[in-house]
Order: sequence, then structure tokens, then C-alpha cells
Amino acid sequence: MAKLRVYVTRIIPQAGLDMVRAFCEAEVWAEETPPPREVLLEKVEGVDGLLALLTDTVDAALMDAAGPQLKVISNCAVGYDNIDVAAATARGILVTNTPGVLTDTTADFAFTLLMAAARRVVEGMDYVRAGKWRTWGPLLLLGQDVHHATLGIIGMGRIGSGMARRAQGFDMRVLYYDPYCRQEKGEEFGAQCVDLDTLLAASDFVSVHVPLTPETHHLLSVEQFKRMKPSAILINTARGPIVDPDALYEALKNGEIAYAALDVTEPEPLPADHKLLTLPNIIVCPHIASASVATRTKMATMAAENLIARLQGKRPPNPVNPEVLKENGA
Repeated sequence: MAKLRVYVTRIIPQAGLDMVRAFCEAEVWAEETPPPREVLLEKVEGVDGLLALLTDTVDAALMDAAGPQLKVISNCAVGYDNIDVAAATARGILVTNTPGVLTDTTADFAFTLLMAAARRVVEGMDYVRAGKWRTWGPLLLLGQDVHHATLGIIGMGRIGSGMARRAQGFDMRVLYYDPYCRQEKGEEFGAQCVDLDTLLAASDFVSVHVPLTPETHHLLSVEQFKRMKPSAILINTARGPIVDPDALYEALKNGEIAYAALDVTEPEPLPADHKLLTLPNIIVCPHIASASVATRTKMATMAAENLIARLQGKRPPNPVNPEVLKENGA
């Protein structure tokens, strides 16, 4: 009997890759950048499983190019906005993800960005490297205090809750806005659930932790930045298109808000000549919030476990569209 075939769209941490290769015949895209669309369409033909990353667009056309034998799309990510889940469900293809594993690592990084922006750490490093540091100065690179400040969290899910927990250590007041605004979600942290306008107007720091959906696309744009304090700092570790980049540029340039710290952007990657990078009051990182050795390894093994379980006819630990399993009696 021929081995099952799987295509892996990038080199993932070795532990996960070893699991996949031990179970089936796996072809792996070995380049640093994602496979081009035409390559992906060719490589998925005839595969039983696809292990994808958030940089891969997995739509109906790609699923049809793979063929009717495709059983599972295992996304090595928590979010799955890169996959047309409805199209997968219609074709009986299970979609899986890796929830929970990166919660604390991402919350750590979001708070790192908050601290770095508040105290202008990156500007300080640039100042030293440029040879401008001549003496201690009482007005040099003055920043914002974090302790006792107000943190506004947009999206009180796992990572948002992680941010609220970290804020407790700095005696911060925590407000949150969530589409499912249940006060009990914030009680553990002494957080108050408010509407978005109230959060924006009252917060010294605004941290974004909602998924990318049609409703959250450009959730923060021209009008929202006008409602924020001129001293406010925006942190985004969720998805780039939640923040309108043109509106953000104007808000930073015109002093409507003080600073932004982004781990995700629109577009992504952000070109080196993008206008946002001409501003001094922004930090941009290359989508590394979950990039710890332990977390990325666990993500890879979870993605492998999901993939293998489905190919074995078992229920994977993390199905996104479990109705496919019910239809197939799994």
C-alpha cells in the first residue's frame, strides 16, 4: 500500500517535521519565503494532507487543485484567516490549528513592545549607534510611565487576558472591549468592560488582541485615532489589517497619538521603503511574537499531531470545523 502524501509549505521546527516524515511521505518547501502560488498549486496535487502556515492562502482553488483525496489542512498557527474554512467544509476537508500554545509567549512580547515604546528603547539604541550620546541629559528621550497607567485591551481572549494579568504587576488600570463583553471575563484582573469609544478615549496604552474578520478589518482607522489621547501608544500583535496603515501614519505624523509598536502589518512583510518606517515614533517587528524556541516547537508538534490524527481516521485535538468529523463519522 502506498504511503500517504503530505506537503509542508515551510521548514518547521525539527520535532514536528520528524513526526510528519516518520508517518508519511512528506515533501517540504525548503526556502525561507513561502512557495509561490503557482508552485503551491502544483505541489498539492494528489496530496492527502497539507501542513500550512499563515502566509499561505488556502482557498477553494487550491483545495480543488489538490483533489478529492485531500483530508486535512493543518495550520501551524492559532489564527486561520488564511484558509477558506467554508470551502474546506463544503469539500469534507478538516481544518485544524494550534490554539493556546502561544498565549503566554505572545502576551510576553506584547508587553515587551508596550514597555519598549513607552520608554523609547529602540530610539535610544539608534541614538547611541549614531554617535549622538555625548552626556546625560534631563530632557533626553523622555517617555511614558507604565505603572498606574490605563491599559485598554481590544479582545479579552487568551492573549488579551494574558496582557491584563501582566498589567497587574504594574498596578495598571485595565479596560477592555470585546464583542462578547461579559464582565466576569475581566473580574480576575479587576478589569472593566467598556465600549470601544470609551476605551480609546481613556487609555494610555491600547493593545489589540482580536482575530481578523470582516468586522475587525480596519477596526482602528481615522475616527478611532482621533478619539485616542495624543500621548497614547498603540500595540498590535494580532493581525496587521485590523489597523488601517494609512490612518496610522497620519495619526503618528500629526501627533494624534504618540507612538505605535507593531509585530504585524498591512502589508506583511512591510517594505523597507514604506512610509511608516520613515517615522521616529514607531517600532515594527517581523511577526515574532510567538518566536520562542519552546513555543514554536510546540506549535510544530501540535500541527503534526493534528495532521497525523486525521490521516489515521481519528479525531485531531484541535479541529476548526468539527462538523466535517460528524459527517464522516469520526
